[in-house]
This record gives sequence, structure tokens and C-alpha cells, in this order.
Amino acid sequence: MAMDVMPQQDPESGRPPQPSPQGPQDPLDPQGPQDPLDPQGPQDPQALYVMPAEGATAVPPPPPTLRTTLRRAAFGAVAAGVLLAGALVAVEDGEGDGPKEPGPVERAEAAATAGSPASLSDLTALIGDRQKWVESHPKDAPSLATLGTAYVEWARRSADTAYYARAEETLKRSLEARAGERGNGEAWVGLAALANARHDFLAAKRWGETVKRQQPKAWNVYPVLIDAYTGLGDQKAATAATEKFGELRKGVPALARTAELYRGQGWREDALATAREAADRATQPAEKAEALHRLGELAWERGEPEEAVAQFDAALRTDAGHHASLAGRARALVALERTDEALAAYQSALEKLPRPEYALELGELYESLGLDGDARTQYTALREMVAGAKRAGVDESLLLARFEADHGDPDEAVELLRAQWRKQHRSAAVADALGWALHRAGRSREGLEYAEQAVGTGVRNASYAYHLGVIQRELEDYGPARRNLEQAVRTNPVFSPLAAPLARQALEALGEPPPGGPGDMRPPPPPAPEPKPEPKTEPKREAERETERETEPEREPERKTKPEAPAAPSKAPAPAEDDASKSPGRLTGDG
Repeated sequence: MAMDVMPQQDPESGRPPQPSPQGPQDPLDPQGPQDPLDPQGPQDPQALYVMPAEGATAVPPPPPTLRTTLRRAAFGAVAAGVLLAGALVAVEDGEGDGPKEPGPVERAEAAATAGSPASLSDLTALIGDRQKWVESHPKDAPSLATLGTAYVEWARRSADTAYYARAEETLKRSLEARAGERGNGEAWVGLAALANARHDFLAAKRWGETVKRQQPKAWNVYPVLIDAYTGLGDQKAATAATEKFGELRKGVPALARTAELYRGQGWREDALATAREAADRATQPAEKAEALHRLGELAWERGEPEEAVAQFDAALRTDAGHHASLAGRARALVALERTDEALAAYQSALEKLPRPEYALELGELYESLGLDGDARTQYTALREMVAGAKRAGVDESLLLARFEADHGDPDEAVELLRAQWRKQHRSAAVADALGWALHRAGRSREGLEYAEQAVGTGVRNASYAYHLGVIQRELEDYGPARRNLEQAVRTNPVFSPLAAPLARQALEALGEPPPGGPGDMRPPPPPAPEPKPEPKTEPKREAERETERETEPEREPERKTKPEAPAAPSKAPAPAEDDASKSPGRLTGDG
């Protein structure tokens, strides 16, 4: 990917890529594909542009420097804000005396302005409204940027990856109408969100940091930067971006991001308290459902499946379109051994939100039940979903590698994850998967470093602890292996229908530690000095000494039994305090 091409330029040519033979299902027309700018039908042969599969993001990254003044950027931001404000107030006067209730488009715009998610129905209405508008205003850069970003959000929340191509085309049109340096930062933020959705975190970081340099107080760039830094495993940068976002954007969005930060660092009680505050303060259904879903995930990770089911159910009651909660509910039902309900929930989730990770989870559930044929069906579906995502420019290498390590070719998994590592995708998830794939490929010594790195981030993930414990056991490092396997089972006893029973078996095979722990941890006393040889004496003097020993027998036992006092042993060190207990924000009693 050429690094020296300006963001608004097409590095290939002015001609768009060839369209896909089949377009996606438009949210406004469930009967067939539709042009992103023509809601009337699929007559346009350029209805969908599928990007090449080689790269996760086909748009070139931003230039290394900015030559535009901050005054021009501020002018563009103010102009976009005026346009948005006008759209919010330009409604027909109602016949009644009370204020007119906001419609779905206004609700979606208000959610975007607040940094909160919109409901799928409101998002659909916004897409239709912007499609119609840009038909007659093809050079309206802010509206094109809004439409392109809405496409990204729709694709992410519906798992319809074909919409990423529409998003890219529309965002490029926005930049052609007005360059990013002339105040069109919204289009650059949209491209950063698109890169994150395609798992191209390095490109997302470049786009986001370009906007941050130009407009450091633009709050909307920080969520995409947080996602990019997290995907790259840069905890320090992700923490700084989260703190800055909290300064610029108070309320539920900042609380949600802070809860996720705490969660990723293993500060469970802080994450729970912050997530609860976000749920209590959320007012809109989509925002409330997202907060309740987060509480469900936290409960699941703590090994509390009953609480998790309750939170996922509450999220679905609040917003029936929050389909991710169906999969979360299924996961928790498996732990409660409500298998039939879990199977139904997984099938419903895959029907409404066909994400490959759900196919993997359902396949492993079938495998744990001995239903190998059904498991193979899900694994085949997973491969098809990953291939379709690749055609849309989405890199699902991490998920595919996890599948290959346990159910396919571990060597292939290693190659996939090595490529991720070279692209600087060094999150805890990638480190854990690479360590486990190396172990499964018979290279446990190499895998140990990566597995330790994943657990060392502080994240409380039972699967990570299980993988590290198994690798350590293979290397005959039994003490640490026992500790990590115990941590896995204690963190979440039912973290996987396949792996959790194996974790318990591995722990039982190690047996109990020796009585009293691993032995006396005090340093040994220094060795006693060597006795000095006595000087040779004359025979007469030696005879006199023998006579003295015979006449004074009571002194001899005392002299023989009294040892030479060694140096006092150093005081036994206190047991090492758990590093996690020293972490700021960590509270005790976490389980």
C-alpha cells in the first residue's frame, strides 16, 4: 500500500473497482441489492464495489504531515455543526401545542452527536435520508461523510461486510468534494472507523492521529483511536486516549470506554462499578442495551452465568435489535447446562447476526455434546464467513487461527498469527493465540513467551490462564502450571464447553502441591569453617594430654556437642505480594 498518496486520491486510477456480481441486502430494501446512493433499485451496474482481498483497507493512509492551518479546520468543523443543527431543527411544525417528537433520523443524528449508538431502525432511516439527499447534492461533503460512516456502523452491527465497500466509496467521494486538510475531518474519522472494522488497526491509527494533529479537541476521533491502540496492543496509548475522551466527552460514552479500559487491565471491580454507572445513566434504548450487554459480559467472565443471563435478557428487552446479546445469552446458558435453550439462542444469533465467532462457539458446543456432524457443519460455515469477509477486505486471521489451532492445522495457525505480529497486531488476544498455536504445533518453548505476555497484560481471561498453564506443564514447570490452571478454573469454571473440562483434568493430573508448600524458602546458612589442623607435638606432651582427657571426662561431652555458632540465617522473606493486588484501582475481594 503506497504511503505517499494523499488520502482523497485513488492510488489505482479514477475508475472504481469492478462491481460484485451480487450486491448486499440494503437495510431499506430487504428484497434485493441497492446502490448506496440510489434507494430506488439495483439498476446501476456500479451498485457495489468489492475491494481486493489482499489488504484489509484499500484506501491509502493519510499523508505524513498536514499543511493546512487550524483555522481552516475549525471553519470546516463549524460548518458541519451548523448543517447538523439545521437538520435537527428543520422539521415541520406540528399542529399541537407541544413540541414535535423527534423522528428516527433526528434520533440517529442526536445519538451520533452524543457519541452513542443509534438503534438499527433509526440507523436505517438515517441511511435512507442521506442517500436521498446526496442524489441531488452530490458534492455535499459532510452528508457524504455521514452516509459513509453510517454504512460502516450498519455493516459492523449487522455483520453484512459488503457494506464496507459502499462505505469506502462514499467516504472517498466526500474527500473528493472537500479534502481532509480543508476541514473534512469527519471523512477521515469515518475511514479510521472503517479500518478498525476491517481489523487494519495500523491504518486506523494513522487516520486517527492525522485528525488528532489537526483538531486535538475533536472528541469523535478518540473512540477510533482507542480501538486502534487496543488492536495494536498499545495499552499506554489506549489509556491516554480514553482519558482524553473522558475529558472532552462526559457522560455515558466516556463511562463505557472507561469500563472497557478497566476490563482490559483486569480491574474487575472498577470495571463493574463504572459499567453499572453507565447503565444507570443511559436513557436511549440502544445505549441502555449496550450498557446492559457489557454487564452481562462482565458477569460471564466472573463465572456468574445466572447474572449474565439476567443482564443479556434485560438488554434484549430494552432493544430487541441488540443481537449480540443473543450470543452472550447462549454462552451463559451453556454454563447453566440449559443446552437446548443455548442451541436455540446460538441459532437465532447466527441467523440475525452471522458472525464467524458465533459459528465457532456453536461448533464447539456441538463437539462437546458428541454431535460431530453438526460441529463440522458449523466449522464449514465459519470458513465460508471468513472467506466472504476477506473478499470485503476484512481480516479475520485471528479467529481463523484460533480455529486452526484446535480443529485444523496448527502450523497454518502459526503462519497466520506470525503475519499478524509482523503487522504490529500485538494485543493480548493475538499473543495468547500465537502462544497456543505454537504449543499445538509442538513448539511449546517458543509459545511460552507469547502466552506469558498475554497473561502479563493483567486481563482476567480464563482461557489465557488455561493456555499458559498447559504450556508450562508441557515444559515440566509444574508449580507455575498449577497456579495458572487454578486461576483459569477459579476465574470462570465454565469458560468453554471443550476447554474447561480439560483444564480441570490437567489440574487433577498435577495433583496437590507438596505439604508445606514448595519447601523452606530461607537461604541456607553459610558453611562452617574448616577446622584448623593442630600442630605436631612431642610424644611426651601428647601423653600428658591423654592423661588430662582421662582425668576430666565431664568436659569432653560439652566440647563435642557444642557446635560452632554459624552466621544467623537471613529472615525468611514474606510471600511475594500478588502483582495484581498492587495495580491502581484494584480492590480486594474480587474472586
